[in-house]
Amino acid sequence: MRYPAKCSGEEAVEYLQENSVDLVLLDMIMDPGINGRETYERIIKIHPGQKAVIISGFADTDEVKKARRAGAGQYIKKPVTLEKLGLAVKEELGE
Repeated sequence: MRYPAKCSGEEAVEYLQENSVDLVLLDMIMDPGINGRETYERIIKIHPGQKAVIISGFADTDEVKKARRAGAGQYIKKPVTLEKLGLAVKEELGE
């Protein structure tokens, strides 16, 4: 299995213009550049219904809520553990 990792929202959007993935993991704050919500909104223009898990070190902020309203799924508050990540991925992928 291959898991592509991108260092910015812009890189993720560029990658997804040519590729598809089962699930996107998005950090809400990605400096410099666009944040997780903006990244997700651009992604769903390319891949409507794209599944995503949001990760943030902050509480359930307005940006997180906006991303979830746009269709992003599970929200994980940092620090991320393998258990929390595994449960979120399983929930999003329906496994």
